[in-house]
Amino acid sequence: MKIAVIGTGAMGSIYAGLLADAGNEVWAIDSWQEHIDAIRTDGLRVEGASGDRTVRNNLHASTAVDDAGSCDLMVIATKAHDVANAAQAIKGFVTDNTLILAMQNGLGAADRMKAYLPNANILLGIGGGFGASIQGPGHTHHNGMAMINIGEMSGGRTERVEQVVHVWAEAGFNARAFDNIDQLVWEKLICNCSVSAPCTVFGRTVGEVLDDPHSREISLRCGFEAWEAGRARGVPFSFDDPEAHILNFANGVLNARPSMLQDHMARRRSEIDFINGAIPEVAVQVGTLAPYNEVVSAIVRSREAEFV
Repeated sequence: MKIAVIGTGAMGSIYAGLLADAGNEVWAIDSWQEHIDAIRTDGLRVEGASGDRTVRNNLHASTAVDDAGSCDLMVIATKAHDVANAAQAIKGFVTDNTLILAMQNGLGAADRMKAYLPNANILLGIGGGFGASIQGPGHTHHNGMAMINIGEMSGGRTERVEQVVHVWAEAGFNARAFDNIDQLVWEKLICNCSVSAPCTVFGRTVGEVLDDPHSREISLRCGFEAWEAGRARGVPFSFDDPEAHILNFANGVLNARPSMLQDHMARRRSEIDFINGAIPEVAVQVGTLAPYNEVVSAIVRSREAEFV
């Protein structure tokens, strides 16, 4: 399969590397010139839970989508706030047979893509438990690789989703098709809310936040508020104990720094508006409260104002 991965940061690089190593023709597309140059020259090193390999065969790298052209599958793995720009960039290369897989944290990725791309071509994916980080140009690391779930925006299982899942599974991912992908978006969002802004505010890894009773309480409360908002919205969660759900996720990535913290360490804009920052907005709509998420989001945004 010919695949373009748009946005090859920590997670996107894992996708690109393993998919290419499995024999697919993969194009890694990213605006970070030094990263692209390193992949072209020395290959892409993927280190961590999947082993330690440097991928050269079947892997192409460019800063321009034009070089990849039309593909069978285009994976949008950018930060949430860059989804619209990515959708605009690829729209001229989307054919009737092109599948577009959005792999973002937080809420609203599909809505931002719909403005530029054929709705019928869009699939949603959720990656979880990777704890990924960029070690340097051409080098990504991940602490785990719990799951990749893929589904149709409108729900239900289809042959095309099963085909895409097969491609990911052949590349070594724990991939599966899922009937209600919106449910999974929310189930991951709860975990992200628990670690993203809290780890960023305290400057700690997931494990360090959980080890301290004060930061642990804030972490859990952020997740509980997301769970309450989701339930009020009608999300059919697969669990009744949000604390157990959060801790099961967190215990798999104790040494990880969430991408939001990594962004702040690099003085980059984060995905706060689509993770913790999205919960107060939903809470207003459904009649719940989200004071913990309001506070941590305000702190993160205040710090980001200094990055300009």
